[in-house]
Amino acid sequence: MEYPIFNSIINTVDTNLESRGISTKMFKTWENNKINATGLELEINLSKISNYMRSMSINFDWDSFREASLAKKLDGMESHPFLKVDKLKNTEIIPTIDVEMTWLFEEETCQPIYPDKNGNYRVENSSLWMESVSRDVNKLLEKDDIITRWHVEIEGDQNGKFLSAINLISYFQYQITSPKSLNEVNTLVSRRLQDLLFKANKVISISDQILSKAVAA
Repeated sequence: MEYPIFNSIINTVDTNLESRGISTKMFKTWENNKINATGLELEINLSKISNYMRSMSINFDWDSFREASLAKKLDGMESHPFLKVDKLKNTEIIPTIDVEMTWLFEEETCQPIYPDKNGNYRVENSSLWMESVSRDVNKLLEKDDIITRWHVEIEGDQNGKFLSAINLISYFQYQITSPKSLNEVNTLVSRRLQDLLFKANKVISISDQILSKAVAA
């Protein structure tokens, strides 16, 4: 399937990242025709920016129904291929783009081993700083209608239990209802991406400040 609007959004994201000097270790699109969906996945290396995070990923999800719904609202989109398909042409959904942002923490750096301790102290210590990060991040994002959660995996070794994966995930959703042209869509995407990157940097700063104290304690 062809997604000219979403392809333009992808190009806008790529151009904005490049203009900010942000290089990606992964930048790929995907498409699943069985569920009429498509998306963009990108990952940014944070090893030179944060002492406690490995990388940050941003996933943009889209589908043919949103593409068709938005195409009907934009000038110059009369020949969009989806508007030739009745089930897509007749859809009345609000065009929105779903964004999943994930901060992937360095497990070893966040959970130092102390020879004089034993048991599950690494998991216990992590639960404390994770609670602090959650509180401050929720305060930062309280004006956004989003969901933020932790994804962790637990394993064990001779020193007790530890977290083998520590990921903080936020889910954003943006309506694209005001633009009247593809250029306006791209302008809106640029503003939203700038806002996302600003908040992402704030989350990195918050986490680094909390962890620098927690790990040193």
